[in-house]
Amino acid sequence: MSATLSEEALSDITARLREANEEFISHYPGETGRRQPVHTVYGGAHLFKSDTPKRLGALARRSLDQFAPDFISFARAIEIPGANDLPESIDDADDLIRVLESDPDSLRITNPRAWLAHKIYKRVNDKLRREPVEDFRIDFEDGYGNRPDDEEDGHAVSAAAEVNEGIKNRTLSPFIGIRVKPFNEELRARSFRTLDIFLSTLSDLSSSKLPSNFVITLPKITTPQQVAALVALLSKLEQKAELPKGSLKFEMMIETTQSIINHQGQINLPLLLAESEGRCVAAHFGTYDYTAGCNITAAHQHMLHPACDFAKNMMQVAFAGTGIWLSDGATNIMPVASHRFVEGGPPLTAEQIEENRDVVHRAWKLHYDHIQHSLVTGFYQGWDLHPAQLPTRYAAVYSFFLQSLDAASERLKNFVEKAAKATLVGDVFDDAATGQGLLNYFLRAINCGAISEEEALELSGLTLQELRSASFVKILKNRQSL
Repeated sequence: MSATLSEEALSDITARLREANEEFISHYPGETGRRQPVHTVYGGAHLFKSDTPKRLGALARRSLDQFAPDFISFARAIEIPGANDLPESIDDADDLIRVLESDPDSLRITNPRAWLAHKIYKRVNDKLRREPVEDFRIDFEDGYGNRPDDEEDGHAVSAAAEVNEGIKNRTLSPFIGIRVKPFNEELRARSFRTLDIFLSTLSDLSSSKLPSNFVITLPKITTPQQVAALVALLSKLEQKAELPKGSLKFEMMIETTQSIINHQGQINLPLLLAESEGRCVAAHFGTYDYTAGCNITAAHQHMLHPACDFAKNMMQVAFAGTGIWLSDGATNIMPVASHRFVEGGPPLTAEQIEENRDVVHRAWKLHYDHIQHSLVTGFYQGWDLHPAQLPTRYAAVYSFFLQSLDAASERLKNFVEKAAKATLVGDVFDDAATGQGLLNYFLRAINCGAISEEEALELSGLTLQELRSASFVKILKNRQSL
């Protein structure tokens, strides 16, 4: 049968619909496909040096060597799935060690739990040597405190100088930025001044060159006008520092109840983003300020509190499809030993050594569990506050992706082969909407270092071009045209 309405007859409807669809896409462009860091490490501006990431990596390796010198002790400390089925210690694992030395990948079939524990431990060690910090925030807020103006001025200059040294020596983390003070009436002038001094100093020293993936973090946002003020300020600073227009990006910290719902009962998050003029790249959740704002007592202020899940669900709904990266908060229980050896003093007793190990392992396990919760709920980035948290950050991320690797591989292969027709794999039913999610799984696993690009190609059945396209729709269209 032929249609009864011509294209001309439908032109007015089509035009209105096209305009609405284009406007929708402008607000919801989707994922950018860019690498998102798995964490942000915060450190006071007064302590920052150009080689801080390298130093933090060395401290993280020392903690791992001291409190989990092998993959079995580490797996048992953080309770990686199946860890209790491993030998009690590395000394009891003679047969396992022989296999690891001859053919470690064979364990994937014969002893998958040992394979997972060993793979995670190896990749954590490799990561701590190669790239221990993915994102670093030079902090002029909570991690710095309120200081005399001349002192903060001096630290703004010295931090900029260290960033310039890092640019020249290539010692900075892949992502870096600064966190200024809030734009409330008490601190906005100080915040403006710090940002001005830092950026103008850096511009002068670097000939108007910013480090890769540089970002400014605005904390404790309560009104859209604070975001608008930052946008206006960044525009002026770009002109003064002779930086390319639009080059200064920022991230919002969602850590007040008012940033979620304003005094008129409106959801404030889209209003904050609307004022960003395309400069906002991420939204970070502040666990402890937010829970304090909800009148939750200190003993119950933690990342698993239902109040945090509510706020983060609001962030997900408000920012889904916008391309804005989401980041969870931090675990504030540090993996730091209770007893420290003092040079020239008596050696630690066996009981003190054991207590140190237990304290660190408990903190590691808590951190691991918090990160797993973040990942399960769709937050792929979080904060880390101490170098000894770096081993568990990467272990949790790698464990999350590696545990699901075989199932995701089978589902994606089946899905692509069926060209988006509904298919049943095991007891999981996929429809077309899941395809991009499965592809995103592999892209995130590669970006964080859980698997290599070569492993992804082998397991997914995709070509390199298909994988790098980051678009499930494009993959299907190309395959269907063959």
